[in-house]
Amino acid sequence: MTNVGILGMGSYAPEKVFTNFDFEKILDTSDEWIREMTGIEERRFAEDMDTSDMALIAAERAIEDSGISKDDIDFVVVATSTGEHKFPTVANTIQDKLGLKNVPSVDQLAACSGFIYGLASAEMFVKSGRYKNILVVGVDKLTKITDFEDRSTAVLFGDGAGAAVVGEVDEGFGIKSFELGSKGSGGKYLYGDKEKGYIRMNGREVFKFAVRQMGESSVNVTEAAGLSTEDIDMLIPHQANIRIMNAARERMGLPYDKMSVTVDKYGNTSAASIPLSLDYEIKNNRIKAGDNIVLVGFGGGLTWGAVCLTWGKRRRTLR
Repeated sequence: MTNVGILGMGSYAPEKVFTNFDFEKILDTSDEWIREMTGIEERRFAEDMDTSDMALIAAERAIEDSGISKDDIDFVVVATSTGEHKFPTVANTIQDKLGLKNVPSVDQLAACSGFIYGLASAEMFVKSGRYKNILVVGVDKLTKITDFEDRSTAVLFGDGAGAAVVGEVDEGFGIKSFELGSKGSGGKYLYGDKEKGYIRMNGREVFKFAVRQMGESSVNVTEAAGLSTEDIDMLIPHQANIRIMNAARERMGLPYDKMSVTVDKYGNTSAASIPLSLDYEIKNNRIKAGDNIVLVGFGGGLTWGAVCLTWGKRRRTLR
């Protein structure tokens, strides 16, 4: 069996920082309340950049990190809820800007779970033998669909992008298991409204769902990979809310220092959240070859997904 994993990672966070103190100026809220309830201290706003602009930067960085030529990319998958158009897709746009002639490209919409869906899809495509190197991007410009008069949601969201090149890796490394799921009956709790597309959320119901599902899915993929929770070196949860993240960590019995936390820096960036965090931990040398990692997320739909993988590339570039 072909071993499929991540050959390269890249990410992009916009330069504009918007802090909790900035929100104090426009909403009836406080830095203390936001930090206590969510763990967020600041987030990034893309301003004049659009979704495909961020996606392109993250994609180029992932390809460079992979050590392969961009001409070796033979499929592009983009997870996003905030493309510039209904069509062409963000994947179409970055395929063109990367100069990838006639390479298939598609957007997937699973909200904050989107990158996990893309990663699982890429693994299956590579294992089929039809494709070799697949670019998977998670990107969202949530400021386009955030109602800045809604205190319950406005403080949560930021913009960003993360990308991975998925392909064959050495034996013993790569994706070991994944789980995907959805519960359409829960869509009413987290959705984009029909009038302006603004994010609307029933915080209580989403919290209950996320706490249960994130922990359950993390354990499921760990066991499916033939591992115990003691074998997990890093949990990278969707960076939605520190309380939800801690609940998933506690369900796995992991110490705090084995969980990636970037929600304080970037807020909830939806489909970008997990790859942005994964790239952050790699760049800060907190992940090394042979580490067992669980990626887990949930999102509107309601959707969820998790992946268990052993970090490592091809031997010639293994790290």
